[in-house]
This record gives sequence, structure tokens and C-alpha cells, in this order.
Amino acid sequence: MSRIGRMPIAVPAGVTVDIAENNKVSVKGPKGTLERVLPAEMEIKLEDGHIVVTRPNDLKKMKSLHGLTRSLLANMVHGVTEGYEKALEVNGVGYRAQKQGKKLVLSLGYSHPVEMEDPEGLESVVEGQNKIIVKGIDKEKVGQYAAEIRDKRRPEPYKGKGIKYADEVIRRKVGKTGKK
Repeated sequence: MSRIGRMPIAVPAGVTVDIAENNKVSVKGPKGTLERVLPAEMEIKLEDGHIVVTRPNDLKKMKSLHGLTRSLLANMVHGVTEGYEKALEVNGVGYRAQKQGKKLVLSLGYSHPVEMEDPEGLESVVEGQNKIIVKGIDKEKVGQYAAEIRDKRRPEPYKGKGIKYADEVIRRKVGKTGKK
């Protein structure tokens, strides 16, 4: 049995969950509303303040979808109550981040500043000149936007310059040595 799949999801107060046909689930909470179509084979039930996901049989595909469906639902419930955030750090001499309205302007050593528009439902906050925090209710979108920001200048292994996640560890390399 899927250990994750069989755990019930507690629905906190102030959160409403609607399960329509074809497993179209919408979760409404204090931070907003999320909708998602989940695999139709899974059976999603709302029982006295808990969401329970069950699978029809023990085929390999059903086993893998079981845990996935439960995780997606749990992430939706967590998103509308607390929301998600991902922190990034900009390292390097002259590298900085600024906010101009809904635009994130990054100076990353290129001949031009890199401008990025905040996607719908997401917000990026700049703390100081080198810390960016991406906030939103959809875990997938927060992670995707943070990855796109990081891709503008990935951290390099020699000096550690670039944009990295706050919890990421850069494996450093030793540079070249001079001849004697």
C-alpha cells in the first residue's frame, strides 16, 4: 500500500474543497483558489474534514498515481492556507536585483539588465540588493518561476558567482595553478 497515498489530508477551517466529475478539484482558502484535474482513475472523497484518496486496483500505474494524487491535493490545501515561497540569492561583484512595479530587474554582468515580468498569481520580493523571494499559492508555479530566475545566470563552481537558491550548496572547484 502506498504510505503517502493512504494518509488522509486534514482540511483546515476556512478551506472549502469541491470535487466535480472527472476529479476536477477546486480548493478555496484564505489566500485564494486553486483548481486542478487529477487522474480520473483515483477515487477522491471528502469525509468529515478529511480528504481520502483510494485506488481501484494494485496495478503499477495505479500505485504510482495514488501517492502523486494525494501529494498534489495536500500541496493545494497547504498553498491556499499558508502559501509557498522560495528564496534566491544573487552573488557576485556588481550583481544585483531590483523591483520596478511588477518587473524584476537583474544586473548580472551582461551588457544589458535582464527584466522579468511577475507571472499571474506570483509575486517576487527583493530584500536588500541580493535576496529575491518568490511567493505564491501554487507550489509548481513558484518553483518554476524561481528556476527561470536562476537560469538567467547559474552559479559557477570557481567563484560561486550567479543566482542560487538560498538552501543550495555550490560545490567549489580549485582554479588553475601557475607554473613554477
